[in-house]
Amino acid sequence: MPWGFRCATIACCPVFPDEDDERGGTGMKTEAAICWDVGEKWSIEEIELDPPKAGEVLVRMVASGMCHSDEHVRTGDLLGSYPVIGGHEGAGIIEEVGPGVDGLAVGDHVVFGFVAACGKCPSCATGHSGLCDVGGILLTGVQADGTYRHHAQSGQDLATMTCLGTFSRHTVVNQASCVKILDHYPLDKACLVGCGVTTGWGSSVYAAEVRPGDDVLVVGIGGIGASAVQGARLAGAERIFAVDPVPFKREMAMVFGATHTAASLEEAAPLINQVTWGKNADKVIMTMGVGDGSLIDQVMNMTAKRGRVVVTNVHPMSEKTVSLSLSWLTLMEKQLVGSIFGSANLRYDIPHLLRLYEQGQLDLDTMVTQTYTLDQVNEGYDDMLEGRNIRGVIRFDD
Repeated sequence: MPWGFRCATIACCPVFPDEDDERGGTGMKTEAAICWDVGEKWSIEEIELDPPKAGEVLVRMVASGMCHSDEHVRTGDLLGSYPVIGGHEGAGIIEEVGPGVDGLAVGDHVVFGFVAACGKCPSCATGHSGLCDVGGILLTGVQADGTYRHHAQSGQDLATMTCLGTFSRHTVVNQASCVKILDHYPLDKACLVGCGVTTGWGSSVYAAEVRPGDDVLVVGIGGIGASAVQGARLAGAERIFAVDPVPFKREMAMVFGATHTAASLEEAAPLINQVTWGKNADKVIMTMGVGDGSLIDQVMNMTAKRGRVVVTNVHPMSEKTVSLSLSWLTLMEKQLVGSIFGSANLRYDIPHLLRLYEQGQLDLDTMVTQTYTLDQVNEGYDDMLEGRNIRGVIRFDD
């Protein structure tokens, strides 16, 4: 089992249904985007969806962000179970609740946290819900009792991305993945805080611990990188350097708060050294689409004494080597740390970020470059890979 041990009892989240639990209700047909095997395109198909079991809810999806992580699963950079329904950055409205669900009701508006949080395991109890034991179970794409709720027309079981499957008009998820939000938040914007925005913002605020006056380098300006720029700005960074080869993304980085941009690390290195008078960046946040271990030594060389490099982007599971002079860590007390979900806590940070959005301090509107229908999911990912989007969003009411 990944990510630590399985919690034996979770009062707030009935993860494992009792043996005598009755499913209740009847199944339904809905439509979803399925990846049948590594490298294949998303296929839009009718599926069978079981009703929610204990601790689960049925949600009608309103919107889903199109995160690069789903592309990682499709290409095999992240190992997954196939066939799989994509999507993990979603928001919708609850239509049915299973036995034992606590604090959620039919009609509630919810945002999914892509890593579920039980609230009881050691990681959750110490404020690190991104490392939740239950979340680790659900990341495999199978329900916590080891069974499936989503099925192809052939009868074959379908895994779901992080046990959410937001590229589906309806989905069944564990209540540990749901955060209830106020009804007036637009769900096509709120969905973004389920993954990309919180991951980027938290990478600056929590993982990097950006402080007022810091000089910050963000490498890669997609949805996560743009949010890292916003997080650094809100944390009081003096200068924010944004690196991306795509001119459109560099322009957008300035909109979100960057003070300087560069097309490559090679171009950024002398710029940062000159502007900071040789000090270099206090914090470096890696948010490239696909990580490259050969670049770590290069960015460490662009980091100030006692500076910190945060690796947020996904590296291929097959990558086993990293280029790094460990002398940087010892002689200059530089730090290299990893971060999942921005080291954030979904039950605090999702509502918190939506309040910042409501107050005009966090820009979610500009984050959404284009919206798509479910049928256009492959087109949306083509746009992402071509650098045309900061974030694409599927709207199910379109």
